[in-house]
Amino acid sequence: MLQAIGGIGAAFGLASSAGLNAYIPLLMVALAARFPLDDPFLALSTPYDLVGSWWAIGLLVVLLLVEMTVDKIPAVDTINDIIQTFIRPTAGAILFAANANVITDIHPAIAIVAGILLAGSVHTAKGVLRPAVTATTAGTGNWFISLVEDIIAFFVSLLSLLLPIFAAVFIIIGLALLARAYRRRKQKRQLMFE
Repeated sequence: MLQAIGGIGAAFGLASSAGLNAYIPLLMVALAARFPLDDPFLALSTPYDLVGSWWAIGLLVVLLLVEMTVDKIPAVDTINDIIQTFIRPTAGAILFAANANVITDIHPAIAIVAGILLAGSVHTAKGVLRPAVTATTAGTGNWFISLVEDIIAFFVSLLSLLLPIFAAVFIIIGLALLARAYRRRKQKRQLMFE
């Protein structure tokens, strides 16, 4: 039972962090599925075990370096976010399905949809908030916000792998705070136009 809850917690955390940066959680899962060599930390079932192959790890490293570079450049980050609109939810679906497989009662389609919704929601929130940062800082704050997003994605992914139940709680609190900030912003905007 505890393993099942941990698997769901890991699935929620990894899929959510994919909404910020698709390649950080994918690379961390790939490395956990590969190392240590004699007894890997994470056992992925077929077909998700392909994520842990050497060619996938190499590809994820290259994609992560590209993502981390272009996401810190004003205007280019907007184009990157448009491209990532398809990649981040897909990564979230893969991560959720790969880590929720400890529960046999969940149909893979439900796991995939849950991953798409989680990563897509985080990506949408990022897409809504990033233009506000660009407008208020004339683009000079984008690199800092991008760096903070990468750090959050890293630690949420790490927490999801090591302490998955805490990761789920962290994600729920984070989503509640985002919803609260969105409601406040919406109320301020309504007050301005009244």
